[in-house]
Amino acid sequence: MNGKSTTTRTKLERGRSALGPALELVHTGRAPTRAVLTSELGVTRATAGAVAAELEALGLIKVDSSPGSAAGSQGRPSHRLSVRDSGPVVLAAQVHADGFRAALVGLGGRIVATVPGCVAVMADPAQVLGEVVEAGAQLLRESGLRCVGAGLAVPSAVAEPEGTALNPLHIAWPAGAPVRDIFSACVRAAGINGPAFTGNDVNLTALAEHRHGAGRGAQHLLCVATGHRGVGGALVLDGRLHSGSSGLALEVGHLTVNAEGRPCHCGGRGCLDVETDPLAFLTAARREPGPEESLLKQSGDLLRAEYGDPAVRAAAEELIDRLGLGLAGLVNILNPDRIILGGLHRDLLEADPERLRAVVADRSLWGRSGSVPILACTLDHNSLVGAAELAWQPVLDDPLAALA
Repeated sequence: MNGKSTTTRTKLERGRSALGPALELVHTGRAPTRAVLTSELGVTRATAGAVAAELEALGLIKVDSSPGSAAGSQGRPSHRLSVRDSGPVVLAAQVHADGFRAALVGLGGRIVATVPGCVAVMADPAQVLGEVVEAGAQLLRESGLRCVGAGLAVPSAVAEPEGTALNPLHIAWPAGAPVRDIFSACVRAAGINGPAFTGNDVNLTALAEHRHGAGRGAQHLLCVATGHRGVGGALVLDGRLHSGSSGLALEVGHLTVNAEGRPCHCGGRGCLDVETDPLAFLTAARREPGPEESLLKQSGDLLRAEYGDPAVRAAAEELIDRLGLGLAGLVNILNPDRIILGGLHRDLLEADPERLRAVVADRSLWGRSGSVPILACTLDHNSLVGAAELAWQPVLDDPLAALA
């Protein structure tokens, strides 16, 4: 083979190896133009142009045919890059204590269509997952879009590599249910193409927020959030979820924040899980939970509508102090550069941000945790978007192979 052919092949291989990184840059909004893509990839303009053109040919992104530049900028105008609205999607599903939700999610974390279902989660995970996948399959049939994978978020630690839900405590599923296998079988039975993945809902919240929301740009992102019941945590390190040796890292709900507190289902007492979740807030505010809405919605509505009520304010301050104690301990151990809060914790932060930040700073070893930004999660349905990220990952890793 002559030198020219070798050089051509080398450039082609280099360009193809850049497809995944380039797609991730556009997917996460970090490369809005071809000039930025060139800089981020560290390649020539010609290579970046070829990579963008190939991603466009695959139906994944759109390259603006009319280059433009922002007012006041200097230099050559650059082609704008964006994800393709009519491109492929993934099926995302979430199961929680009050039901499930299915969605079609495109690149960029964009929810194309979504549908909620059922108000009571049955004890048979196969029945529930069959229903949520069928709801997603109906969305696919109506949309006519190509599906390249599926992801599921569940309110339980998910053991790796088995894909079993170890502790679905707030839904009636048996411990150790093989949710990944069940979900994969339902996806295949529905005729949906692509691999299927399963993860813990708070882990997936963190992943979604890191790529598309309040956590974007953080190197070491700590996420702590309430669900309909309980508290979960997650850590993103250098863009990847830190799930530990078997998928069980960051079970922050069982950090003790009140030694004389409420009994916890883990066998301990005064855990974050039972001291700062929606039920704990309603109880501290002396409100009887109603059956018509989720505890998460009831607690959030109460906090926003009646914060001036002395009992509600006292309950909020009690939970903020305990949450701050837990966050300070996590900061001392993990040293994150950003904290994001979801669920009721987001509402508590917004109700009294200075109190929460002061508690965290006061409890840190050197006062350094007071400088760690504490932000509210910003995405709607972030666990769903995170489930979609699991399904998109093979495409981000190798678009050509995933779409073949």
